Amino acid sequence: MNIWKTAPAVYEGMSAFQQAAAKGLDKVVAELIKIRCSQINKCAHCLDMHLTEARDQGESQLRLDLVATWQEATGIFTEREQAALALAEAITVLTDGFVPDEVFERAAAHFDEAELAQLIAQIVAINAWNQFNVTCRTVPAGVRRALREQA
Repeated sequence: MNIWKTAPAVYEGMSAFQQAAAKGLDKVVAELIKIRCSQINKCAHCLDMHLTEARDQGESQLRLDLVATWQEATGIFTEREQAALALAEAITVLTDGFVPDEVFERAAAHFDEAELAQLIAQIVAINAWNQFNVTCRTVPAGVRRALREQA
């Protein structure tokens, strides 16, 4: 099912939410959390999109390769990026319980209140995109291109 064609108002609403969530948020941090949430949620469509966007913005392949293991990738991610990634993971796996106070406080130490609000909104937005695309089995653009080239 192509939910975006079937329910265009939902797409428009999600796009507006995404744009609002992105305002004032560092683009590198935003892409890293989108990648990490998409990995956790197993959303190939969003992962393909955000890895491509991160590369286009100049992100190094090493950092992209290590996002899934950011906690062990000592020195690769800044403290600020690590705090954002920790918060992204905690919000994404809410079924494990509440966001731990220490995770929230760590993020609050690296982001002012306005930035923290945007960061939380961005994490919620990518999780929603992931849920739509995983549920509807949206095929990643990279896969569509590869299939066309094979034909």
